[in-house]
Amino acid sequence: MDAVRLIVAGRQALVGSGSALEILAEVWQAQALAQAVGSRLAVSGPPELRGEALGLTELAGRGCGVLDTPPLDPGDLRAAQLTALDDARQALRCLSGLLGEVGIALVGVASSARDESTYWQCMEAIDAADESRDRVLEMLRKLAAREEALPER
Repeated sequence: MDAVRLIVAGRQALVGSGSALEILAEVWQAQALAQAVGSRLAVSGPPELRGEALGLTELAGRGCGVLDTPPLDPGDLRAAQLTALDDARQALRCLSGLLGEVGIALVGVASSARDESTYWQCMEAIDAADESRDRVLEMLRKLAAREEALPER
């Protein structure tokens, strides 16, 4: 499935989450998807994005690592469904939006956390989501600079 469709599905699932556990599961899914997108761009994306894409892969992996892995059926893992990244710019724009919403959702979970472990997981995940989003925004900037540098046709 195309990255944009998966990211949109992730945003909808995040918005539709009710409990803190559901939100944390969707945050984990979003970070896993960001990791998959970063990996895809690092391997087959534009050369000027490859370093940032590797960084995104690492940061998003950290974002997954700080959270408890949700109990998902293999077919429910959105990152595993990624088969195409047809429009890097559109995928990165959508991913930026998803990571921003992830940060906001995590603030909500952290502020209502009943235990210190959940609170600190959220704090670490917020940092990872912010840093991942920074990498995505840098890739978008590099794509824009690349287009500006292309000669007019």
